[in-house]
Amino acid sequence: MNEYEINIYEQIAKNIKKFRKKLGITQAVLAERVGVSHEFIRRIESKKGKKTFSIDTIWKISLALEIEIGKLFEIDMDEFKEK
Repeated sequence: MNEYEINIYEQIAKNIKKFRKKLGITQAVLAERVGVSHEFIRRIESKKGKKTFSIDTIWKISLALEIEIGKLFEIDMDEFKEK
């Protein structure tokens, strides 16, 4: 991976966790709101977990987190530059 590449799945996962915590809900609550298993949310947020999810799932997660879907794609450029 060169200096301008980013793993978008990892970035989305990081944002899901950030906004979930900001909302003050657990992985289990998020899973229930989205209609997926707690294990699925845990795997998404895990640094070592395989990250594969559909746009439909991202959409449902954004609704459950009460945020615009684009927020899940945001990149912290300061953090990105440190890599």
